[in-house]
Amino acid sequence: MKSLKRIGLRLLAVRPKCRQEESETTTERQEQVITIHQYGREKTASHSSTVGRDADMIRCQWCGSDPLYIAYHDEEWGIPVHDDRSLFEFLILEGAQAGLSWLTILKKRDNYRRAFHNFDCDRIGNYTETDVRLLLADSGIVRNRLKIGSAIKNARGVLDIREEYGSLDSYLWRYVDGIPKQNAWKSIAELPTKTELSDAMSRDLKKRGFNFVGPTICYAFMQAVGMVNDHTTDCFRHKEIKELARNSKNSRDVKLNN
Repeated sequence: MKSLKRIGLRLLAVRPKCRQEESETTTERQEQVITIHQYGREKTASHSSTVGRDADMIRCQWCGSDPLYIAYHDEEWGIPVHDDRSLFEFLILEGAQAGLSWLTILKKRDNYRRAFHNFDCDRIGNYTETDVRLLLADSGIVRNRLKIGSAIKNARGVLDIREEYGSLDSYLWRYVDGIPKQNAWKSIAELPTKTELSDAMSRDLKKRGFNFVGPTICYAFMQAVGMVNDHTTDCFRHKEIKELARNSKNSRDVKLNN
């Protein structure tokens, strides 16, 4: 009984990491390049045209049966992100999730984009107390003064990082040398809640004045934006994300050699 309780707690702790596996039809799976528009991530990725349609596909255990959660797992979670706006969005939303479920945040995601000017750091960095009051009155987001204040403070931190590193992308991806780390977890119980890399990221962000960037939040962020592949090995998405990262590395090597 005690071991079952520990497993239950483990599932809760792991949530930020593996938003469950994606579905595809039982018919022939033809890999093709598609553009993903859902939930705001618009990027080219190797993906099946029938993603998410076969309920019998094995997914990461954490995403359950909610269609929104499944779509997020199948079409976003673990795909490498290099767009500064998207990276900042994930950083803020992971912080907003603290103490709540990720599904709650996904359902409010469009509201966040509207309320925070599509996560434009330049605009958010200039927010005043009037903007804070408006955000606190917005029922479409998590109305927590500390979390709202941290979003503004973090936006200003991103502007400083851009001055130093050229982009938020360059700053963040240096923690994995620009190459997604490929893990091979057999079950959700094996997934860590933080690592030495997320500890290092957290410490440096805090030194720069960022809030809601603890090592667990940073690791959930790393999972979401594809810095690590934490789909479990039985998940159909694990192999696809691994291949996507390999193709991305090959393209990067070609650019460096030209």
